[in-house]
Formats: sequence, structure tokens, C-alpha cells
Amino acid sequence: MATLEEQFDTAMRDVYRNAKQHCNYNATYFLQMVTEFGGLEAARRLLAKDLSSGFTELYLCGCLHLTAEAQMIRPEFAPLFTEAELKIARTRLAQLGYSPRS
Repeated sequence: MATLEEQFDTAMRDVYRNAKQHCNYNATYFLQMVTEFGGLEAARRLLAKDLSSGFTELYLCGCLHLTAEAQMIRPEFAPLFTEAELKIARTRLAQLGYSPRS
């Protein structure tokens, strides 16, 4: 059985595939980060920066559920992150009207 971190890595790779399929957005930089650092470290790096262009693209497409931030706050993955990291992710999403049930 895959570890929680491996499951998160898979979820992050799914973000890339789904963004391409649903938004016609080819998030090559995102995929490069996930490939190079793994999903967990890629999410932390994205969180440490201002909003990425990918976040904006997914917002404009109506797919905030595909952002790294939305993956982070999923109940099964939240234990991988600190409360401070989760707060940043939740705040970014909430500012644009996203809630896990939307």
C-alpha cells in the first residue's frame, strides 16, 4: 500500500492531467516541480510563493478544486502539512469563494 506522501504525489500528478483535460492548461512548470521534488515539496514551494499563474488559470477555468492548495486541504492529505501551511491554502481558496464542498 502506498504511503500518504506517495498518494499525495499521485494526486498532484492527477492535477496536471486534469488541468490539461478540463481546462486545456498544460502546466509544464508544475509537472516539472512535482517530478523533480515530489508532490509534497512542490506543494510547499508553491505555497511559499505568491499566487502562481497556474492557480490563476485554474481559477479562470472554474477548477479551483484542481489547485495544489485544494489538494493540501483534503482531509486525507492535511496531516502532511503544518497548520500554518493549511491556513495559507484555505485562505487563498476562500478569497476566491472556494470551499471543499463547492
